[in-house]
Amino acid sequence: MPTEIPSLHAAFDNKFKIGAAVHTKLLHAEGEFITKHYNSITAENQMKFEELQPEEGRYTFEAADEIVDFAVGKGIGVRGHTLVWHNQTPEWVFQNASGAPASRELLLSRLKEHIDTVVGRYKGQIYAWDVVNEAIEDKSDLVMRDTPWLQLLGEDYLLQAFQMAHEADAEALLFYNDYNETDPIKREKIYNLVRSLLEKGAPVHGIGMQGHWNIHGPSIEEIRLAIERYASLNVQLHITELDLSVFQFEDRRTDLTAPTAEMAELQERRFEEIFQLFREYESSITSVTFWGAADNYTWLDHFPVRGRKNWPFVFDQHLQPKESFWRIIKG
Repeated sequence: MPTEIPSLHAAFDNKFKIGAAVHTKLLHAEGEFITKHYNSITAENQMKFEELQPEEGRYTFEAADEIVDFAVGKGIGVRGHTLVWHNQTPEWVFQNASGAPASRELLLSRLKEHIDTVVGRYKGQIYAWDVVNEAIEDKSDLVMRDTPWLQLLGEDYLLQAFQMAHEADAEALLFYNDYNETDPIKREKIYNLVRSLLEKGAPVHGIGMQGHWNIHGPSIEEIRLAIERYASLNVQLHITELDLSVFQFEDRRTDLTAPTAEMAELQERRFEEIFQLFREYESSITSVTFWGAADNYTWLDHFPVRGRKNWPFVFDQHLQPKESFWRIIKG
């Protein structure tokens, strides 16, 4: 008789939420699976600016509503993603009626209207928002990423966005979210940015560590140092987009139809070590979200190598638990 598979999120009750990035088709196909194993969900794309307001004043909430309604009906928390990002934001946002760059006043009014409408619509239903996403430059000689938000509003666009989001829902937790968050140089830039926002009185409640890692790195010590550095700001930490690619970025192989035995063992060991680390810092880490639910679908399929499959989660392509699942729930 097959062993009953325990709930993934139940294994972490009283520690932190366990989440998955979803889209509406996934909820239709795998709603029961999602409900059993995850007590938090994030819209992978369907709450981004271009999805919700593709044209000025024309909101398309159908998909986002469906995700929120599903979660509320199942008693699942929702993380909102994302309000301000340089990608997946329509060009009209940054232009005036004649197509020239929008003025500061026009862009701020559009940002406020969007945040008021979106955050206000889901007030009391979304427990946390990624307010600003990926505003830090990866290059070591620059701090802020050169985006239309920065060009047209200046560095205080982050402060403005957090204040607007807080005004729209004073109970929602508000996060700054970024990737490569364990890299020592970028880690310090993220730390200094959030510290500066806090010193200015910005309602920043947490830092989102995306966690797009792989089976070779970053090291557990690098992750630990990042957690400790960010936690020293007395903010909550969310792991927001966790996946463990079986390939390093520079690996361009396309001939695998399944992970090698070595890949699988490395992934199992890494997941076990990473979740042991998360448990150590459960007083700071309040939510851990995988950027997907199972290996049957991941954004890493075809990225960065077209035509290549990836297997970055603790559930396989048939929604069955992998050995890494059993390792992380045992603690």
